[in-house]
Amino acid sequence: MCDGFQSERKPPFLDCQPWWVVADKITFHGWINLRDATLSTFPFIAHQMESISSPTRSIEAAMDIISGTSVTALLLLLSCLCFQFCTATNTITSAQFIKDPEIMVSNGSLFKMGFFSPDNSTKRYFGIWYNTTSLFTVIWISNRENPLNDSSGIVMVSEDGNLLVLNGQKDIFWSSNVSNAAPNSSAQLLDSGNLVLQDKNSGRITWQSFQHPSHAFLQKMQLSENMKTGEKKALTSWKSPSDPAVGSFSVGIHPSNIPEIFVWGCSRPYWRSGPWNGQTLIGVPEMNYLNGFHIIDDQDGNVSVTFEHAYASILWYYVLSPQGTIMEMYSDDSMENWVITWQSHKTECDFYGKCGAFGICNTKNSPICSCLRGYEPRNIEEWSRGNWNGGCVRKRPLQCEMINGSMEEGKADGFIRLTTIKVPDFAEWSVALEDDCKEFCLKNCSCIAYVYYASIGCMSWSRNLIDIQKFSSNGADLYIRVPYSELDKSRDMKATVTVTVIIGVIFIAVCTHFSRRWIPKRRAKKKSKEMLLSDRGDVHLNVSDGKILGHNINLVDFWKLVTATNNFDEANKLGQGGFGSVYRGRLPEGQEIAVKRLSRASAQGLEEFMNEVVVISKLQHRNLVRLVGCCIEGDEKMLIYEYMPKKSLDALLFNRLRQETLDWKKRFSIIEGIGRGLLYLHRDSRLRIIHRDLKASNILLDEDLNPKISDFGMARIFGGNQDQANTIRVVGTYGYMSPEYAMQGRFSERSDVFSFGVLLLEIISGRRNTSFHHDEQSWCLLGYAWKLWNEHNIEALIDGSISEACFQEEILRCIHVGLLCVQEFVRDRPSISTVVSMLCSEIAHLPPPKQPAFTERQIARDTESSEHNQNNCSVDRASITTVQGR
Repeated sequence: MCDGFQSERKPPFLDCQPWWVVADKITFHGWINLRDATLSTFPFIAHQMESISSPTRSIEAAMDIISGTSVTALLLLLSCLCFQFCTATNTITSAQFIKDPEIMVSNGSLFKMGFFSPDNSTKRYFGIWYNTTSLFTVIWISNRENPLNDSSGIVMVSEDGNLLVLNGQKDIFWSSNVSNAAPNSSAQLLDSGNLVLQDKNSGRITWQSFQHPSHAFLQKMQLSENMKTGEKKALTSWKSPSDPAVGSFSVGIHPSNIPEIFVWGCSRPYWRSGPWNGQTLIGVPEMNYLNGFHIIDDQDGNVSVTFEHAYASILWYYVLSPQGTIMEMYSDDSMENWVITWQSHKTECDFYGKCGAFGICNTKNSPICSCLRGYEPRNIEEWSRGNWNGGCVRKRPLQCEMINGSMEEGKADGFIRLTTIKVPDFAEWSVALEDDCKEFCLKNCSCIAYVYYASIGCMSWSRNLIDIQKFSSNGADLYIRVPYSELDKSRDMKATVTVTVIIGVIFIAVCTHFSRRWIPKRRAKKKSKEMLLSDRGDVHLNVSDGKILGHNINLVDFWKLVTATNNFDEANKLGQGGFGSVYRGRLPEGQEIAVKRLSRASAQGLEEFMNEVVVISKLQHRNLVRLVGCCIEGDEKMLIYEYMPKKSLDALLFNRLRQETLDWKKRFSIIEGIGRGLLYLHRDSRLRIIHRDLKASNILLDEDLNPKISDFGMARIFGGNQDQANTIRVVGTYGYMSPEYAMQGRFSERSDVFSFGVLLLEIISGRRNTSFHHDEQSWCLLGYAWKLWNEHNIEALIDGSISEACFQEEILRCIHVGLLCVQEFVRDRPSISTVVSMLCSEIAHLPPPKQPAFTERQIARDTESSEHNQNNCSVDRASITTVQGR
């Protein structure tokens, strides 16, 4: 009786509910189905039903029409209505299909399938996603490379048994393309997230989505490769969060003698898991926490990897991001958000071959790359610049490589052991026992390293050792073949240690003798100094035992700094700031430092000095410069910082000769580091700090180009409920100052966000914000960027040295974020926590930016004046500027 109602027509927001609830939710589409069915089921009221077209009045009108009919007719109509909206299905056939925007749900309600549009896109794709209340997480897409431009899409099974995605004109946009499909086939969405196409008569599966993965790896899914046929099942990344087309990265299993998982980027290795030992991947130290992995070799050339989590109630999957990072995601029963429990790229050392051939990467070292013992950099100049791609070469040949294989008696090659190591790539495997493994490698001159791992066997290498990483735990013991001369150094180490200990004992005895005579004098001098400090009305510091109480800052003797800097020699001068100079120095214990010496002639600086001591002593973060100590003696006021070998960001970024060392990955790492440092200041530290002078010259770089925010002389501490503050003493640097601060003296967290946005655009363009003051088109970087944005030519802003196709989407996203940060009005700018999420693509959809501040064109160049320049982008690059706020 109710055959006229097709359950696949059920709108996605309706569930089995009473008719009076359904009546409030029914759509025009549902009303048309109801009316059409009524035409055949209740001919005596059909002509009245046809006159009703308003979906909002559908049920009421129907009730009015049939109020004069029999109760039986009413019940029949209501039963059909309930059947229309309450019959669930998860199967597609030639007669039962999905039409955009309809959806189908798996039996256990774990997954949905239908048409969708990614964030910031109007294209329509047919895919599968998790059935969660607040999280829209796509795990598979059919027509990735061929989206529909409108919402006329239909998914159905064709007469020949293939699954098709069609548009309203019946054009095929995607097909399962199975040659042996059965004519009487149906497609069903399983609770595993797998969409299967099968013969309804025999149950034979002819096609399944798990065999054609997208960017997500689900439980029971397989990634595989067959060495004989070359057939490969791998994940492929999206081009961007708004474009599901196949991107630059893929992840799959490499079926060598010892299987490994690889991420490839632009057809080159991008990340490697290390060998499989039967239970874990030994190149992933956190593998103990990765649940249920299995790698299977069927001994017929096919190797596959799958996983299955022990807790069925937890949603757990892996996704390959558009940036090439594998992320492990899970959501508990609350289904409120996804949590990243592991990711493939956490440090620079995780990038494949970071240190080149025969180089080893260790995140705890500075620099992170070093050569293996017995090797030296292939190109010392490039290596010293932080370009380690060239790797290392052997210093001296192996003894077995000498002419005719001759060797001196007792001078044979040997091995040195490196512990907790991610083993190199390209391993050769054998079943030899541990002693035999060493003997085999020693007798084979082409063997340059070996590893014996109990559950794997003997691994050896005869080619370049690539992608070696030092772990803090797990890993393997790697034995490197070296000539006798290197072994000799190791054997002499004990003697060296013994001699060193003897000399050390003598030195301590001598020091003890002199210290007994020196300490009383020192204490007297120190007591006098403490009295002097506590008596000064302008410096409110309590000093005891060489520390500033309450701040845990060391007081350093003036003459110690004189010695460290060679009497503040000009050769050690690193730069000149608004309140004085900065010098490089080395303390007697060997620590390199940077000494900021405030000018005694300057009337300014004392307040900033005190402020920096108070603020930075309470902060600890990897992206904030560390204060080692300070010095206050007489008129001298000095701050001592950790030394940053690469100096400030502007020294690299705006120097055309050195700029090329900053490729995009390094620039993005710097952007991300500055953002996280600012997030710590605004949100994560015990105090809420507003920096007020964020700029390129105040970003220092360590040996590995990790950024550290410095110069907290102008920083302000906010109270717990304080959002903004006013000042009549405006300090900062024009070009980085937000408009509300520069003009009205009002500052907040969003003032720092504005400065961060300027800095982000400078990093991408390689140009100063104030370098446009003689340009005909724009007079500052913000105006130039806004002009290009409106002309849809924003790619022209990108520095030519980083404009690689692989990273263009990420760079354009960063420009978008930068423009959002420099919007004129405070309320329009995002918080720094939102900015960091945008940069990391945790927030996929970005709103369009509004016009930045300071972007009006100069009306007449010949009428420029210093007053006019102050109202626009000043070219004054001094660190400190004082202006009376209006």
